[in-house]
Amino acid sequence: NVLELHDAGLMAYTARDWAKAEATFARILVIDASDGPAAIYRDRARKYAKKPPPDDWDGVWTMTEK
Repeated sequence: NVLELHDAGLMAYTARDWAKAEATFARILVIDASDGPAAIYRDRARKYAKKPPPDDWDGVWTMTEK
């Protein structure tokens, strides 16, 4: 179920488990390639895997460019 996958992906994302979050959102995109939120979270998890947010990160995405 896509909603259950979204929940699992968000839990991994907020737990800073970037690999699991990316994989979970990628699974959603296999089911529905037009799922915009899944694509956004997949991409953010990829970015955070390379450059993690600070230790006091509260889960909010901060835009750095327009």
